[in-house]
Amino acid sequence: MSENLISTSQRAQVGGRPGMVLPGPVSFASDFGLTSYQPSPQRSVVRATLTDKLRDAGGAAGTGVLMTVVDIVASDPALIAASPDWTATQDLSLYAADPITRGPIVADAGLVRAGKKVVVIAVDVYDGCGVTDLRQLVDDIDRGAQGLTRAGSALVVFARIPRAAAVDADMYAPAKTVGTVRERTPIPVDGTVYSRLGMRVIDPGAGVLELDLTPFVVNQIGTIQGGALAVLAESAACAMRPGMVACDMQIHYLSQVRVGPARASGVVVRDAGDHSVVDVRLVDAGTDDSVLALTTVTLRQQSRA
Repeated sequence: MSENLISTSQRAQVGGRPGMVLPGPVSFASDFGLTSYQPSPQRSVVRATLTDKLRDAGGAAGTGVLMTVVDIVASDPALIAASPDWTATQDLSLYAADPITRGPIVADAGLVRAGKKVVVIAVDVYDGCGVTDLRQLVDDIDRGAQGLTRAGSALVVFARIPRAAAVDADMYAPAKTVGTVRERTPIPVDGTVYSRLGMRVIDPGAGVLELDLTPFVVNQIGTIQGGALAVLAESAACAMRPGMVACDMQIHYLSQVRVGPARASGVVVRDAGDHSVVDVRLVDAGTDDSVLALTTVTLRQQSRA
């Protein structure tokens, strides 16, 4: 999505509510090296460069990173299907098959259903195993994912919302770029995907972490990006179970961060020999702990790739 800085004077022209935090020129995902290709209005494929900054403690692409890429790739067919409305992520589930250790990260999204209130997108996730040409990756997928490693699958449900709720909505028109490859120039970002967010660890045993609402993590509707909230939930679960890494995640987004910080807290619901399951609750600490999202994170024992 657009990462342009929109000034206060421009906001009245492009939408947004008074006092909302606006996206800055650099976001937490600016160095993901995102390249996208839309073979059709109903399908979008994204490639993201896997650097050490995006790896979890086990050496694979972090689950929060994958959730971010899935959210991004699914947004283009969702926006086209919802037009002239805009969309907001409502539910996002990622089920892992194998960790992505070589890269690039490849996500292939397709429209499942476009209803009056929601748009549903299915996403297949792959380890590109060294292939970087996006059109070749699409061809490989269409030939049965030859040479690629199936890393997981995801389902994203978007709620249809008024277009006026998003700043610079008219500046982003995926329907006009069908059939073209769009490469976003990477912008260097300091720190790993976990450290760069500036999350505060309040009580690791209880999974209590906080993330501020800033231009670095905000999206076009003025709330913390779904991917950043996924990284927060992942980090909270991992803090509760040191030595483990997240592999599956389900998030039900219930409301937007209005003030912040977003605060996570967790409850362990299962400890088994090879995995743990943690429920993570996200609230807006600045609005009387109104519930932002309910998340379930499955973790496995850490093993370096």
